[in-house]
Amino acid sequence: MQLRFQSVYEPRPDGNWLKLLSRHWSAYEKWFLSEGDAARPSYLKTRQMLRKHMPELMPTYERLVDLAGGSDMTARFLGHYCPPPYISGCSQAIWPDPDQALLIRNYDYSPSLCEGTLLYSCWNGRKVIAMSDCLWGVLDGMNDAGLAVSLSFGGRRVVGEGFGVPLILRYILEFCETVEEATRALGRIPTHMSYNVTVLDKSNQYRTAFVSPDRRVVIRQLPVATNHQGRVEWQTHAEATASTERESFLINRLADSEETEGNFIDSFLQPPLYSTAYKRGFGTLYTAWYRPQEGEMALMWPGSSLVQNFTNFTEESRTIRYDGITEEVDEVQASQHERASLMAL
Repeated sequence: MQLRFQSVYEPRPDGNWLKLLSRHWSAYEKWFLSEGDAARPSYLKTRQMLRKHMPELMPTYERLVDLAGGSDMTARFLGHYCPPPYISGCSQAIWPDPDQALLIRNYDYSPSLCEGTLLYSCWNGRKVIAMSDCLWGVLDGMNDAGLAVSLSFGGRRVVGEGFGVPLILRYILEFCETVEEATRALGRIPTHMSYNVTVLDKSNQYRTAFVSPDRRVVIRQLPVATNHQGRVEWQTHAEATASTERESFLINRLADSEETEGNFIDSFLQPPLYSTAYKRGFGTLYTAWYRPQEGEMALMWPGSSLVQNFTNFTEESRTIRYDGITEEVDEVQASQHERASLMAL
């Protein structure tokens, strides 16, 4: 299987975003309706919740809905309120350099469910470079205030009322400058599933937030997060993704006095962090690192990398081939069967 990654420059929502919509909408619509139309909130409910919890996003939301044609379906989807459940793997860590800390992560998921879009935007007066999900959500990214953020699945099957976490990360990068502001947002905005969100700012402050739909957010000064929240609650998922093993590996690497930043980054491209379980939906699709002080980031794969920054962001495209899978992926193929198989672990 191969997946095309592209870096897209879109300082204002316009034609390039419409191209992304055109490319991915058919698959996203099928996924959004995979449990039936009645299972998804109404447009009125979606808009009410967005205005209540993230009112600053409303102008951007309305602009995107208008660009998409203003249909009820696209408006509900783009609101990201109570979407169908989805899970991933992922490892993320802070390299705690006292002069310039770094956030690094592996995104582990099915290649057929990834947009592969690195999006540069300036939609609310703040520059953002982030990996996109669900057309304007964020998997990981940074802003020009020096704040970086990343998510990993929290390893719990509970599904509740709240937003898909990628939209919450979009909100953080659009309107927060510090770890303190970001964690306050994570504490008040409801999420529909459990996730671990790691944030790093330009003063080298970092925190990991355990967010869940059914309990209070837990904020800890943890430099490592995999796919459980303190203790393992979904044993099958933890075993399938080697969550505790990856956590221990990262903690031990950080505790090694001879570890270097370069070696630490390289470790994300090797087992046990780098996974080839693509057919099971937990293969490593990319490694990303962020230096928020410098406004620089990179996407990495074995033997290849793409470095970007706010000063010289270039539109590029490259195709990554994943071993052991033959079919090609040109768009997000969010089939009901594949999503359901991930949840059934």
